Amino acid sequence: MSSQRYSRIQKSFLKYQHVFVLLAPVLFVTAVVLAAPTPADVGTNYWLEYWWLFPAFLLGATIVNTVGISGSALFVPFLIFIFPIFAQPLEPETIVKVGLISEAFGLSSSSVAFIQYGLVDRRLALTLVAGAVPFVVGGALLSFIIPEVVFHSLLGLALLAASYLLFKADLGHDSPSDDGETVAADGGSAPGLPDDPGKLGPAGVDTDDDGNVTRVDRDGGDYRYTRGGYLKRFANYSVGGTFQGLAGFGVGELGIISMLSTKVPVRVAIGTNHIVVALTAILASLVHVFGGGLVGGHSLSLASTPWNMVVFTVPATVIGGQIAPYVSNALETDTIKNFVGVLFAIISVALFLMAAGIT
Repeated sequence: MSSQRYSRIQKSFLKYQHVFVLLAPVLFVTAVVLAAPTPADVGTNYWLEYWWLFPAFLLGATIVNTVGISGSALFVPFLIFIFPIFAQPLEPETIVKVGLISEAFGLSSSSVAFIQYGLVDRRLALTLVAGAVPFVVGGALLSFIIPEVVFHSLLGLALLAASYLLFKADLGHDSPSDDGETVAADGGSAPGLPDDPGKLGPAGVDTDDDGNVTRVDRDGGDYRYTRGGYLKRFANYSVGGTFQGLAGFGVGELGIISMLSTKVPVRVAIGTNHIVVALTAILASLVHVFGGGLVGGHSLSLASTPWNMVVFTVPATVIGGQIAPYVSNALETDTIKNFVGVLFAIISVALFLMAAGIT
């Protein structure tokens, strides 16, 4: 396939990505209803039992994708504290599995939307995912064998750390560099600034011989940075990856901090982090579904998945992922970040009380 034809296909996909992305949950729900292993003689009541999860997960997915953190950071506490009020308590491994499956779809949706905006450094994302993989798998396998009290304690610790890191992080939208240059529309010329024909608008990326990256987004804003600092990011992503597999979140929160500390522009950091969290969530989901027998823990099979829950949580997170980039542009990210940080702190205290047997 010629590069010119590939560019046309890529550009067409990005232009209509919302159509392809929104088809995914339709196909998923159809496949689940028709083929998923479910209890015998299930009817309409079974499939509609948890319809109220749709608005809850839609709101949660919009919030976390706007900030660029893991969806399960809100989904898991919701399933621990709010879900039992309206239904029945869930086992920790089931909670994490539902959170991860939902998060994987939602972040994949939001990732494509951020790619459309030209705010994802795919080379950086893939190196981070490769480094996090063994830690994600190890954390997911560990989740099968740790006691529930330890699970709640570690979850509270992770949320407390995430709260601190969110308050510490400056996630305000940094302005693109203003050096007097303007970016032309596709087909035009702008000295020194890339304009990729396979991307929408004036978006493009260029890396010089010294590793300096110049990135232009769909609206014409340009960002300049380097990909240096791999060891520092690896340290954060290894710890975050372990918690990602264990509790369903962690790699996103630590990932944002590590990228900002290595001078990656905040909007590029948020967009790139979506790819990392989405891919690690997919991997952790697969281990949670099939990996229990490998460590002598709970043997979770497809049949044990609460399909009547995920048929509502998956479409909700996909739609929330598509909404997030627009909310990110319309609202001050710091406002949402501070709200989520306070919420994490409150939830972590509740988890510590639960682990201590006080609640």
